[in-house]
Amino acid sequence: MDPRTTRRTAGERAESGRAARKLAPRAAHAEWAPPASRADPIAVLAAQASTRVPELVPIRHGRMAESVFACYRGAAAMMAADLASTPNSGISVQACGDAHLLNFGLYASPERALLFDVNDFDETLTGPWEWDVKRLAASVVVAARSNEWDDAEAQSAALAMATAYRTAMRDFAAQGNLAVWYAKASAEEFLPLFTEKSQRKRAERLVRSAHRRDNLHAFEKLTEQVGDTRRIVDDPPLVEHVHDEETLPEAFELLRTYRSTLQEDRRQLLDQFEPIDVARKVVGVGSVGTRCSIVLLLGRDSGDPLLLQVKEAEASVLERHLPGRHPRHHGKRVVTGQRLMQTASDIFLGWLTASDGHHYYWRQLRDMKGSVDTSRMKPADLTRYAELCGWTLARAHARTGDRIAIAAYLGSGDVFDQAIAKFGLAYADQAERDYRSLREAIDQGRLSATS
Repeated sequence: MDPRTTRRTAGERAESGRAARKLAPRAAHAEWAPPASRADPIAVLAAQASTRVPELVPIRHGRMAESVFACYRGAAAMMAADLASTPNSGISVQACGDAHLLNFGLYASPERALLFDVNDFDETLTGPWEWDVKRLAASVVVAARSNEWDDAEAQSAALAMATAYRTAMRDFAAQGNLAVWYAKASAEEFLPLFTEKSQRKRAERLVRSAHRRDNLHAFEKLTEQVGDTRRIVDDPPLVEHVHDEETLPEAFELLRTYRSTLQEDRRQLLDQFEPIDVARKVVGVGSVGTRCSIVLLLGRDSGDPLLLQVKEAEASVLERHLPGRHPRHHGKRVVTGQRLMQTASDIFLGWLTASDGHHYYWRQLRDMKGSVDTSRMKPADLTRYAELCGWTLARAHARTGDRIAIAAYLGSGDVFDQAIAKFGLAYADQAERDYRSLREAIDQGRLSATS
């Protein structure tokens, strides 16, 4: 079949988006009420724990118990199940799967420019674009309430995020494919968001800190000189050597397997480094308990380090709710999703399957990364930050889905924006109930938790 005869025009794509309003009316996105069949959130956590390193699971629960927002960060699986019961337009994108406020941030492009983008892809999968928007909206409300804002202020911030998403998507719909692909947000766009003096100073410190958080910084912090070489410093249970002298060669052999997934020029660059040491390292909140390690490599001398992170990739929390979408390799799924959604990605992104059958992906441990502390933001600054996240999410979705259909579905009015803001409030209530359930389970001894 001649593809020229099947290619849809921009007008036809827009019409399909408007038609999707019948399938999922925009105002219907406001709705959230837990169904009677809703799974017990503690049972969901227990099911996840069954595949993780047992001695690390209490750390995960302890981190989630620190606050409502921390619990929300670790509850992507619970929310995925909830979102599956809500309306969606049937238009798919490469979804982040865990699009909350703290999964956006600064990082370095291969050209060493500091960019702002989505920065977590453990749950990425092709899926409904609305699920990302709703998870982001609820995180805005949870963050606002954590800062003791009233619900009117919290809803206003979520509304601003949704409006930024809609208007950005409409802008992208009017642009050519290459213009959308090259669109980016840099540190120069990030800093002007913060107008209050103390917030602006913190943002400037974050940018300066991000510039310093490179391989040399991680090398100095995480390693020490032992005899005539460097070794990763143990800090159990967060960082510790779990490999013995017999298993180290196997670990280094995996490096060669991972190498084959890199571009040829990057393989040659990696070949100029020698692997020296491997240690397990606990990361994040939702990821705690998955098998994660860091690998120390040295280049021309002991002052030329490369630290790679090796992170287990399990099935996306979205997968069980999206029939027929079962990637063969979850490490490759994460890497592919990141490359699709980000403006530019880490040159050392790759994947492998270990001898035990677990899937992993590789990347640099730190590459000028920086995350905003929302807990100290004033309403105006958090609102502007939420708008930047909304724009950034729209750009990622516009790169990977039918931006013209989504923009037509959204329309020029604020019906969708208002609905998403209301959903954010309703689901933040749910997040607070789930947090209380978590604390109760810990207090009753049904879940073990350590700080």
